[in-house]
Amino acid sequence: MSSSIPQTMRAIAITQPGGPEVLQPVTLPTPAPGAGEVLIEVAAAGVNRPDVVQRQGFYAPPPGAPDTPGLEVAGTIVQLGAGVTGWSLGDKVCALVAGGGYAQYCVAPAVQCLPVPAGMDMIAAAAIPETFFTVWTNLFDGGHLQAGESLLVHGGSSGIGTTAIQIAKVFGARVFATAGSDDKCAVCIQLGAERAINYRNEDFVAVIKELTGGAGVDVILDMVGGAYVERNISSLAMGGRLVNIAFLEGSKVSLNLMPVMLKRLILTGSTLRPRSIAEKALIANALREKVWPLLAEGKLQPVIDSTYALEDATAAHARMESSAHIGKLVLTL
Repeated sequence: MSSSIPQTMRAIAITQPGGPEVLQPVTLPTPAPGAGEVLIEVAAAGVNRPDVVQRQGFYAPPPGAPDTPGLEVAGTIVQLGAGVTGWSLGDKVCALVAGGGYAQYCVAPAVQCLPVPAGMDMIAAAAIPETFFTVWTNLFDGGHLQAGESLLVHGGSSGIGTTAIQIAKVFGARVFATAGSDDKCAVCIQLGAERAINYRNEDFVAVIKELTGGAGVDVILDMVGGAYVERNISSLAMGGRLVNIAFLEGSKVSLNLMPVMLKRLILTGSTLRPRSIAEKALIANALREKVWPLLAEGKLQPVIDSTYALEDATAAHARMESSAHIGKLVLTL
């Protein structure tokens, strides 16, 4: 380890499964990059729903990943592992990681790093990887969304939702969203949704039926699960695709398969964190080619709700669990 990199670092540990208060500042050994990896001095780290689930004790890190939470960072490359090409010391990057983001230094596979988009600060860059990787692979790889098709995004004001609305719109889809307040609905419309449905006082099934002349939408991106599954199936067009990426209302449902068969629907879903580095590299390459130019041009922009010092990770998690946030929460160092 070079003399300028300290042997220990500040980080946030999950001291035991529980509420936000179990997140505590600790001192840990600074990690060293292995073959194919880089060490990033972290400037900012995104906070995501999987971090909350991990903190609660329900989402263990994949084998070999750090116990420290945090799935995305932005910062400066300060050390290269063996065999790394395409990156240099001092490069400003953002990266998707399998853990370890809530820390001063974080190791990332080199192929999961992307350059900080031109004109973007580190806070915005740290808010990109987890949601953009997730949305890209689920909307386009899993959901096969095409220009001219229609999309319904549930949780439109979340980090995932604000990203999905923008990407789908810029790639030529007709976008609808659901959210839990009029303020959140207004943000969805600002970002490109044609109509935002306040699920607290409107039935999205009825609204979608009306907006599409009874046809339904081509793709639904859902993080709710539970009772939404059957309602989603009702809202899909012939040949429609339902893509599940989370299940805030539960993963077990009872289902009438008849409309699935009659409408030739596809029910799919995915997780990102357990995927192989090679799979994540393919997503990174697609983003670099198709999405990074749009970020640099300002046609896409992560929506930042609020920032917190690393040591205030507890407050960030409390805000996420309140569901009051619109867009992303970011820790700064």
